[in-house]
Amino acid sequence: MYRVEIRRWLAGLAVVLVVGAGAVGCSARSSTAATIDVDAAVALADHPIEARVTGLLAREAVTVAARATDRTGQPWHAEATFEADGGGVVDLARSAPASGTYTGVDGMGLFWSMRPVTGDPERSWFSPGHPETKAAYDVRLTVTAAGREIAARTVTRQWIAPGVTHRALTAAADGVAGVLFLPPPGAERRPGVLVFGGSEGGISGRYDAALFASHGHPALALGYFSAPGLPDTLRDIPLEYFATAARLLRQQPGADRDAVVVNGASRGAEAALLLAQHFPDLVRGTILYSPNDTVSQGFPSGGDAWTIGGVPVPRSAIPVDRVTGPVLTIAGGDDRLWPAAEQARRIMDRLDGTAAYQSLIYPDAGHAVGSFPYLAGGTFADPWELGGTREADAAARIDSWPQVLAFAAAD
Repeated sequence: MYRVEIRRWLAGLAVVLVVGAGAVGCSARSSTAATIDVDAAVALADHPIEARVTGLLAREAVTVAARATDRTGQPWHAEATFEADGGGVVDLARSAPASGTYTGVDGMGLFWSMRPVTGDPERSWFSPGHPETKAAYDVRLTVTAAGREIAARTVTRQWIAPGVTHRALTAAADGVAGVLFLPPPGAERRPGVLVFGGSEGGISGRYDAALFASHGHPALALGYFSAPGLPDTLRDIPLEYFATAARLLRQQPGADRDAVVVNGASRGAEAALLLAQHFPDLVRGTILYSPNDTVSQGFPSGGDAWTIGGVPVPRSAIPVDRVTGPVLTIAGGDDRLWPAAEQARRIMDRLDGTAAYQSLIYPDAGHAVGSFPYLAGGTFADPWELGGTREADAAARIDSWPQVLAFAAAD
């Protein structure tokens, strides 16, 4: 009797093990024919792409990931988990992930939601190689199922379209410091775009200028302090310096000779509005990101930030009575650096009846509301809190950038 019971127990155990093994094998099944299809394997960095994973099992759970490396060698990563539809397809532009680094339906979510593999994503900014030294960067897309990679492909994000050229300008040789980007020879004449940043100093705006040129505009990424041949700090910067850059830009091949569009961010927006006020014959249009409507002190040590005719520009509300071209302001309602949305509204109020204007206010975005989309960014520029969220800032850039391009191209 005892031996019979042992045999029955062993037989039952064998059945359990076989069934269990079958269940494990079934749960571990994954597609062997998956592929990642994209509509543009090579595209401008501001151009959205459509990616689909095909050849999956029906209702198969997969993780789609994106990985890229910034110019310091730091790897960045984003991922999202999906369930394939009945046909074994995951369409990133039409499917919301069950979990991941972003939420909701967002075909480019894997790009803007990347985070550094090490470090705080709120204090990190993805910066690929400068466009004049590295015209594109790669993003590797992968699909993982049941613990193994089943598909991969690389997409290339270009800063510079075919035929776009560039050259460095120096204060010693050219009177201004920056990087000039020119559309292909023979392109339709369009307004040049003068791009400059804020209190970060150096030659910022390179990526923006490269993209403007790739869309047909001669563009100059201009430095005005903290670069070779320039003042060390934002103090006593002559507005005539910006006017010199504008005149140089409108003389370039492919440039509309009548005037330029100025594109300033943060403290640079302050300079851009002053330039439109004091040199209306040069400025055809003005784009202001996270603007200040008053003249602030120099940075970081105080004093006067700007001069004109050798005289300090008063620290007061910036007048706009001489502005003739249209003005576009872009601001975040959650800007923690300063109340950019309210300041944008005050600029609009003063422009009313003086010049055409348009204002884009994004309630949940912060100081990093602009400019071009799909590049991962943070909400802090240590030691400053910029406000907003990574998601809200990304959404603002996606919405505003086409309007910025249309503004720059408008007659």
